[in-house]
Amino acid sequence: MLRLVLILAFLAVPAAAEQVVAGLSQNRIAITANFDGSELLIFGAIKREEPIPQDTPLGVIVAVAGPSKPLVVRRKERRFGIWINTDAVEIDLAPSFYAVATSGPMNEVVKDIEDLRHKISIPRAIRSVGAPMHIQDAPAFTDAVIRIRSNNGLYTLLEGAVEISEETLFKTSIALPANLTAGGYKTRIFLTRGGRVVDEFETEIPVQKVGLERFLYNLAHERPLIYGILSIVIAIAAGWGASAAFRYFKG
Repeated sequence: MLRLVLILAFLAVPAAAEQVVAGLSQNRIAITANFDGSELLIFGAIKREEPIPQDTPLGVIVAVAGPSKPLVVRRKERRFGIWINTDAVEIDLAPSFYAVATSGPMNEVVKDIEDLRHKISIPRAIRSVGAPMHIQDAPAFTDAVIRIRSNNGLYTLLEGAVEISEETLFKTSIALPANLTAGGYKTRIFLTRGGRVVDEFETEIPVQKVGLERFLYNLAHERPLIYGILSIVIAIAAGWGASAAFRYFKG
């Protein structure tokens, strides 16, 4: 009887009045020796079975996130003429790359409660749940991560970068820097009405090293001893070659 009630309750939930149908210009990004960045074009349409709502404004948000990893943020202070580490906070998870593009001002396109629920904005995408008791300004360490990675082109907020045509078609482009981390890049598209998320689309783009870059990356992570020995041999050979060339031209 309980199972029947749950089935009927599920069937009674109406389908979303508006749904995102999206596509990407690339389904795979290859990092080669001469990789200097790329541009990801994201486009789509809004599927409807009813007339376009006129009472609430439409918003579209596109978020692209690289692989998330924990990290330790340290604060340096100058004491006795030298810089030393004083405090440290461990960030549970922080995306290696994060870009958010919106169709308007962030605080107008999505409400704060929806941002908290879906973790859309850059600060909400970083998870830091605890800090040592003696550190009173723990949020400052998260702010430092955002500031440093923003300066390196890894964190970007692009307000107004999503173009919407006739409340049905949308597109935007996100620049991917040369210093990308290999892994899966999650792409999320949020459709909002009056600041509330009404539909979400999600896909993932693999970013992989290829050719010599992939060989060296796999060797360093899977055979670190061999990689270390090979690095030493190459360094010795390069040093000997440079020394021999210097003696030849000098003589």
